[in-house]
Amino acid sequence: MKLVFSNENHFIVNNVKNLIEAQSIQVFIKNEFAQGALGETAAFDCWPEVWVFDDADFEQAEAIANESQSEKSGADWVCKNCNETNASSFDICWRCQCDKATNVNDQ
Repeated sequence: MKLVFSNENHFIVNNVKNLIEAQSIQVFIKNEFAQGALGETAAFDCWPEVWVFDDADFEQAEAIANESQSEKSGADWVCKNCNETNASSFDICWRCQCDKATNVNDQ
């Protein structure tokens, strides 16, 4: 077993766990309920952690965790249907609901 990811935020840790499990990699969360020990132990020791069962899955699981936490920035895109400029984080045009993947103008 190897530690893949840790964060103070339970929601982020559970999201990473779910993303890894979606790739058929078995993981578990350690320290899920350790917040009650805060003060008796160091804060970092109470953070929830995602661990992989099989060491052979570690590199793939770590790559998934790292990708989920990386900031993705890209260029804004223009919808071919309505000519509305959309932020790169939008996959669907906010104005006409056309799909970015099939309906993009290059700027």
